[in-house]
Amino acid sequence: MSNDKWTVTLIITRQKGEEAPYTQSFQLEVDPDEYVLDAVERVWAFHDRSLTFRHACHHSTCGACGMRVNGVEKLTCITTIRSVTQAGGALRVEPLRNFPVVSDLVVDMSDFYVRLDQARFRQVAAVDEANLPYEPDPRDGGDYLRLVDCIECGCCISACPVALTTPAYLGPAVLAAAQHSYVQSGNPALLGFVDQGDGVWRCHSAFECTAVCPSNVDPAWRIMDLRKKVIGHRVRKLFKK
Repeated sequence: MSNDKWTVTLIITRQKGEEAPYTQSFQLEVDPDEYVLDAVERVWAFHDRSLTFRHACHHSTCGACGMRVNGVEKLTCITTIRSVTQAGGALRVEPLRNFPVVSDLVVDMSDFYVRLDQARFRQVAAVDEANLPYEPDPRDGGDYLRLVDCIECGCCISACPVALTTPAYLGPAVLAAAQHSYVQSGNPALLGFVDQGDGVWRCHSAFECTAVCPSNVDPAWRIMDLRKKVIGHRVRKLFKK
């Protein structure tokens, strides 16, 4: 932590259910090396106990504290105040976009989780490369016990311009999960799941999802790779007729 103290204006977007959103401002004295989540917690602890937000692990593992900070999707538990504002500056915190707001900074992610389940996403996969019935992903390397990096924070969906205009779009996290699941299982049903208008072909290749992903999953690359796999599957089916 720094010996410096900054005064910043924390501007939080508030909303309860279907009510119109509004902003509430708080003057805070902070250590610039504290995290944005620390500032939000200070508001709850000392200024307004009605503020609603999610948090859990505080070390970028659970994905619960994803929010928009000064217009950019961040995990607030690992985003320092110094990295997003300056002394005397403003710190605007909003809920993730493209999800229904439940209360203040809490959004409803239930549809997202349902779609992840449809993509047959497994968080932990024990892999013995020698016994794989398919070619392993060349980006993964040698023998390992693999803990999948996606923490289901929803930041990529919030940043996605397609998700903003097309609610039926499966979204970058789900498509990346389908790519991972297909690499793990080789199940062609997964390609059928994503080979649709609101699936892998709806992506506009903006790469905003990869830019904000806190776990370096690179969902944009995975979507492009999934397209190649879908095309290859179509060609194989064509020549089998």
